[in-house]
Amino acid sequence: MITVSNVSVQFGKRVLFNDVNLKFTSGNCYGIIGANGAGKSTFLRTICGDLDATTGTIMLGTGERLSVLSQDHYKWDAYTVMDTVMMGHTVLWDIMKQREVLYAKEDFTDEDGLKVSDLEEKFAELDGWNAESDAATLLSGLGIKEDKHYTLVGELTGNEKVRVMLAQALYGNPDNLLLDEPTNDLDMETVTWLEEYLANFEHTVLVVSHDRHFLDSVCTHTVDIDYGKINLFSGNYSFWYESSQLALRQQQNQKAKAEEKKKELEEFIRRFSANVSKSKQTTSRKKMLEKLNVDEIKPSSRKYPGIIFTPDREPGNQILEVSGLSKKTEDGEVLFSDVNFNIEKGDKVVFLSRNARAMTALFEIINDKMKADSGTFSWGVTITTAYLPVDNTDYFNSDLNLVDWLGQYGEGNEVYMKGFLGRMLFSGEEVLKKVSVLSGGEKMRCMIARMQLRNANCLILDTPTNHLDLESIQAFNNNLKTYKGNVLFSSHDHEFIETVANRVIELTPNGIIDKMMDYDEYITSDHIKELRAKMYGDK
Repeated sequence: MITVSNVSVQFGKRVLFNDVNLKFTSGNCYGIIGANGAGKSTFLRTICGDLDATTGTIMLGTGERLSVLSQDHYKWDAYTVMDTVMMGHTVLWDIMKQREVLYAKEDFTDEDGLKVSDLEEKFAELDGWNAESDAATLLSGLGIKEDKHYTLVGELTGNEKVRVMLAQALYGNPDNLLLDEPTNDLDMETVTWLEEYLANFEHTVLVVSHDRHFLDSVCTHTVDIDYGKINLFSGNYSFWYESSQLALRQQQNQKAKAEEKKKELEEFIRRFSANVSKSKQTTSRKKMLEKLNVDEIKPSSRKYPGIIFTPDREPGNQILEVSGLSKKTEDGEVLFSDVNFNIEKGDKVVFLSRNARAMTALFEIINDKMKADSGTFSWGVTITTAYLPVDNTDYFNSDLNLVDWLGQYGEGNEVYMKGFLGRMLFSGEEVLKKVSVLSGGEKMRCMIARMQLRNANCLILDTPTNHLDLESIQAFNNNLKTYKGNVLFSSHDHEFIETVANRVIELTPNGIIDKMMDYDEYITSDHIKELRAKMYGDK
């Protein structure tokens, strides 16, 4: 249990949040949401003690242990993977080190014997005899194979380090667990494993994530940081979003009678309760929603960008034909080989691969930014494309302000360009900022505005949710679901993929897997799992 009493955090004149009074209890998972810069990570740092609150106190339950997902991936480079994970349980690790020192003494005294006896008792109470096997189980579940359990962390790849840090945080069944963006750099199989692990976790979890499917799968409550306040709501992210949108519509419709509003809200709660995620927490979450007071449902003051793609013309029957495409990296690694497919009218295709560089290479090739080693591609004569690359650095090496920068990519006067920037939440003096000083999220919103100017009937999106906040992701997702053209994209966002794609193409070193099916069916199909193992050459 974590009790937050009268907490505020202020940097100079800027107040992130003020007068926060919350209690986080065992058996619940709390998803912390808020716009970029609202203070989500700061709130976690304050709870774990990395940052002092300006006012107030934070207390754990008596004798409880707090575990935090480390953001420093270099701190543990000199330690083995196994030791790094076990160091996550600081109490047990300290006992283990004391035992080692005492047992190594040549002049072992009676006093040392008493100390060892006491340590052995505590060691057994903490299940120390199973310490290594428990750590190994976590590592294997997170995709770290046994042959790497005793290598140095410094010898691992960045993605492997992320998994080790996550295993360290989960190790030892902590009473309170703080996770800041735990799904970053995890593949879909590992994210699914983590979802199931947390759904069965019996203690207190606070998590910050931009992955809506993950939040929906694991969270019983939503903690919203908005305009200097932190409010707690029952239900997962989708419930919070849908209920806040419903409340906003009701607020705008002033003619609706109070009783009619209440009935509409109650019916919404009943419908949502019947359709909550099928996880271990379904029963408890449903009970929470059934007990929810409709007065708790408030409209969010958060602003959503106006992401609206409107094709100038309907695409014809020939969209894109790819024949025999192959590509290797400079060091000879095969990204994909002999790729053949036709994109049909109405296709919204997610491209998958175990190697993210494969999707990027394909998108760069079909946008004439990179040459294939072999093969051809051909766009239909009616097709106009808009491309969102994963790396937009080169677009912003400029001293132009936002209006002039956007003006390079379309026809129209300053007022017209300001209208597109306004949709993307740039207003007032912001539009005169130099593009070179923009944040990652601001650059992505500029790139989306640039795409909208093209009125294209085929969108090519390389991990489009990178750097975006939940509001921008939600707005982007909502528009793509109803977009009338074709979409070719890659993504780490489960909800984004599941709600947009009607076709899956997976690039492997030995060809492709091409299926007309939704994403959830694709990742759960035993047949597809066998086929993927064969295509990747798994043993």
